[in-house]
Amino acid sequence: MIPFTLQATDADSGARAGTFQTDHGAVNTPVFMPVGTYGAVKTVTPEEVETAGGRIILGNTYHLYLRPGLEVIRHAGGLHEFMGWNNALLTDSGGFQVFSLAKLNNITDAGVTFQSHIDGSRHYFDPRQSMQIQRILGSDIMMAFDECPPYPAERAYAEEAMQRTHRWAEQCLEYTAAEGPIYGHTQYLFGIVQGSTFPDLRRMSAAHLTSLGFDGYAIGGVAVGEPKQELRQMTALTASLLPEEQPRYLMGVGKPADIVESIAAGVDMFDCVIPTRNARNGLVYTPDGRLPVRNATSADDHTPIDPDCTCYTCRHFTRAYLRHLLNVNEILGHRLATLHNLQFFLDLAGAARAAILESRFGAWKTEFLRRYRENGE
Repeated sequence: MIPFTLQATDADSGARAGTFQTDHGAVNTPVFMPVGTYGAVKTVTPEEVETAGGRIILGNTYHLYLRPGLEVIRHAGGLHEFMGWNNALLTDSGGFQVFSLAKLNNITDAGVTFQSHIDGSRHYFDPRQSMQIQRILGSDIMMAFDECPPYPAERAYAEEAMQRTHRWAEQCLEYTAAEGPIYGHTQYLFGIVQGSTFPDLRRMSAAHLTSLGFDGYAIGGVAVGEPKQELRQMTALTASLLPEEQPRYLMGVGKPADIVESIAAGVDMFDCVIPTRNARNGLVYTPDGRLPVRNATSADDHTPIDPDCTCYTCRHFTRAYLRHLLNVNEILGHRLATLHNLQFFLDLAGAARAAILESRFGAWKTEFLRRYRENGE
């Protein structure tokens, strides 16, 4: 198991604060993981991510497999060396992109044949291939290959995908037990609970995967279009079924209110492209809700995005200046908005952690959600 220390739990909810250890450093939880799809968090440097408090980044197996390709990354000495990141890395299995981005795929019990979204070339992923790619990437945490059904999914298909995920999970464990890491540091493997929005399937999936002995566990198959109530119900149910002594990772959920509600349900780890993608579209985040900084209301507003934020953007620039940069498509605007959003999301997880450790999480959560939701999610 990945070394995980549970340091505090909230008396009135499932919220928990802990730390897990990798060979590239410790990671405090709850934690938000910036997404580095192609081996970079868009528009910012690894040093800037670290300065903002980032200690773990997510890399995308599917995209890195296609570009720049595995041999380039292997020759560089792994993804840490290739991208100049000295902290922890998590890689997804490639499964979500195979099922959601491919123009054409053919799913069998053995694996998936899919068509590249770049040039139409055909490729094949199965559990062994996913694990081999992640070994070459050299991530600290690898994810088991899974099938993520879309929403809505018929129960029969959701159960079929879950059972296939279970078989693939067993194969991922077998392969990683037989093949050690390439670069000398430990690689941990997390299993992914599926089951769509069917509570009995979620229970079945959690029971099966936890019996296999993964290093940690993820909640998959949410944030794929289901109503908010379903997302939160499935998250809370699944988190309650996972071992207390191991990290719990909610995949792809990144709206601030959803993060806070999921922390209350007992989730430790989060990732999402929302901070970087929305930054490039002129949407920044504040304790008072989202701010569409491109709007005319910011045209002559010479105050920072958030006067209490310590990011480089808020210490040096105003809403009016950021709006100007974004509206003329100046790349600095994208960078400054991204730096701020990353700081907001990393600080959000850090504030939740501090509140849990100081036995004031309930009050903190209530106040954060009240203030944030005044301007909508």
